[in-house]
Amino acid sequence: AIQRGDVLYAVELVNDLNPEILDTNAELYFHLQQQQLIELIRRGEVAAALDFAQEELAPRGVENPAFLEDLERTLALLAFDDQHNCPMGHLLELSQRQKIASELNAGILASQCQQKDPKFPMLLKMLVWAQNQLAEKVKFPVMTDVATASFDSEGPPTAFSGV
Repeated sequence: AIQRGDVLYAVELVNDLNPEILDTNAELYFHLQQQQLIELIRRGEVAAALDFAQEELAPRGVENPAFLEDLERTLALLAFDDQHNCPMGHLLELSQRQKIASELNAGILASQCQQKDPKFPMLLKMLVWAQNQLAEKVKFPVMTDVATASFDSEGPPTAFSGV
């Protein structure tokens, strides 16, 4: 939902899943609201954007100076005719939506006691390390291609370089 700009629906889905996610993570909730402001600005809804900023975001900025700074940067978009090519134009790029979506996903995973980073890359690094350690001591079938899980029964001639 966030990646297509529908922040309100994303907030609704998160609250349906677990209302405490946004209640206990003020920074995440602020970033979602900031993204909603960005979407209003993107659609050219200046009056709605100003109302939203004043009613929803300004009170949070009073509580947290970092939030106020982010709010000011976002509202700076309104000062430019060509918002996409202004100093804060990066906020209108799709990568901004992706950043917020990733932050939200990490918050959801953390609320479910899961790691926010995938385990597979760490397992591959451990495999490479273990093969390098073992290669110094004995000959063994070594995985030569992680993508296809190919093994070489001769063992490594030198330390395995990995992924």
